[in-house]
Amino acid sequence: SFALKQPLTTLCSPAMHRTIVFSCPETEHLIDGILVEGRLDNAKKGVIVWKNFEDNYPNLFIKDASEICGADCVFLTSLSDPHKLFSQLSIIYAIPRYLARSLTLICPYFPTGTMERVDEEGQIATAKTLTRILSTIPFSSTGPAKIVIYDIHALQERFYFDDTVLPVIVSAIPLFIERLRRYQQENPDLPDTVIAFPDEGAHKRFNKLFGGFETLICSKVRDGDARIVTIKEGDANGKHVVIVDDLVRSGGTLIECQG
Repeated sequence: SFALKQPLTTLCSPAMHRTIVFSCPETEHLIDGILVEGRLDNAKKGVIVWKNFEDNYPNLFIKDASEICGADCVFLTSLSDPHKLFSQLSIIYAIPRYLARSLTLICPYFPTGTMERVDEEGQIATAKTLTRILSTIPFSSTGPAKIVIYDIHALQERFYFDDTVLPVIVSAIPLFIERLRRYQQENPDLPDTVIAFPDEGAHKRFNKLFGGFETLICSKVRDGDARIVTIKEGDANGKHVVIVDDLVRSGGTLIECQG
């Protein structure tokens, strides 16, 4: 009601320009780190009350929702649990309706990444389903929402989104390499490091980002639920092996690769 009573030219003036960072319960712990490190100017934490009715449907509330008007809003999402997707989408769809200046969705993990193609009739490419859902996010005052996805399984999936949103594909690999080199410096007696890829797909996806490192390629064959991993190219003997896969669900491939 407050938003409706005030002239928009006053309520959403440039002088009130600010950033509000929202999250789902699974990513809330990340907000404090972002704010403490000062990565966002004039930023504050947005508060959402996450509850459920007796029938288990969400009962949601954004505190101080009037502050969204004219603000750059960031939402740290977690798409790992499909049962919690509806609640998050309810908040994400609502933020532009409160006249947010912009909306940026941060997706650390894109879970349907491996289902981006159909190998036989009857299979469902759920990567397209999820991109279709996210493509319906309403526009903010300055235009479409930005959807920032870290290390998506296949780069072509950025084109699965409609033109109503702006997918931004980024990688945490540079940060990983920085930490890895620091670890090497702190442990001078460490054996030579080799980057091991569990299969050709992981090698093709990330090999170019590991320039200067020795690499090792494994071959993976699935026998029902079992995974058989063998070394196809490279030598791990006496080396400090770091395994890099393009997407991890259960971790079974990593365990088998380690063995």
